[in-house]
Amino acid sequence: MNQLIVALLLSIAPVSELRGGIPIAVEYCLRNNLSVNWAIAAMIAANILIIFPIFFFLDNFHNRLMKLSFYRRLFNAYLRKLRKKVDDFEKKKAVYGFAALMIFVAVPLPGTGAWTGTIIAWILGLERKKSIISIALGVIIAGILIGLATLGVFNLFI
Repeated sequence: MNQLIVALLLSIAPVSELRGGIPIAVEYCLRNNLSVNWAIAAMIAANILIIFPIFFFLDNFHNRLMKLSFYRRLFNAYLRKLRKKVDDFEKKKAVYGFAALMIFVAVPLPGTGAWTGTIIAWILGLERKKSIISIALGVIIAGILIGLATLGVFNLFI
């Protein structure tokens, strides 16, 4: 059970997200003869639910924390790294709209996912409801892709 908690925490963590949580949850389920579908769905749900605290934090605490030099340096460094992705996304958004946000989040690569998608939507001031739906759909797609890839890898060893 502790392994599922670790998987859940990795699924909501900004760096690992689903790429870290789903493989651990799937391995636990296969080892304990539990439903893999349930585990993947739980990790996806956790990753979707983290969108709301991220928006809440950015809306309510970010400006206060920007007064602290440590936080400001950390956030600005993150923003510099994120700037190219934001610029690329702005170009795609002009053509594809909110589908671009969904596709961006759906690509299961480092630097994409619910955290980055939410921060991009917040920075660009995108409509909140449409952003949440786009990010959630992207998370679902990424979760399915990661789940299928993980099951394929484990099937090689079974």
